[in-house]
Amino acid sequence: MVLDNLKKRLHLGSGKPGKRLAVFVDGPNILRKEFSIDLREVKKSLAPFGQIKVGRVFLNQFASQKLVEACNNQGFESIITVGDVDVAMAVDATETIFNPMIDGIVWVTRDSDFLPSLIKAKRYGKDTIVVLVDESAAAALKNSADFVVVLKKFGGA
Repeated sequence: MVLDNLKKRLHLGSGKPGKRLAVFVDGPNILRKEFSIDLREVKKSLAPFGQIKVGRVFLNQFASQKLVEACNNQGFESIITVGDVDVAMAVDATETIFNPMIDGIVWVTRDSDFLPSLIKAKRYGKDTIVVLVDESAAAALKNSADFVVVLKKFGGA
C-alpha cells in the first residue's frame, strides 16, 4: 500500500514521466575511501523517485583529477570550490528550488548543514530526498526530508 501510494505520487506506472530530480553530492563527506560509495549506486537508488536532470558533485580544490574524471564519467558535473564546499552546494541547491523544471531536490551527504536549504525546498513545494551513508548520519535532514535513502557501501567512485 505504501509502495502504491509512492508510485502514484511519482507517477510511476501511469504512463507519465517520473519526477525530475536535481542531485547535489557533498563530495568531501561522501566520496571517501572508507565509505567506498559508488555513484552508480546513488543513481540506482534514486531511480524509483524519478529522472536525474541535474547531477552535481561538489569537490574542494584538493580533489584528484582521477576523482573528478570518475564523477564526470558517471554523468555528474564536477564543481570544484576553493572555499567551503557546503556553502557552494547549499547556494546551488537553494537556487534550484526556483527552477520550475525540477520537481525534487536530492542531497547526498553525511551532515545536517543543508537543513535550511531543505526546509526552503519543502516550503516551495519541492519533493525532498536525502541520501545518507548510514542510518545515524544527518539526523536533522533525515527527520525533515520527504524521503530518505540509506546507501550500502560498495567499491569505486
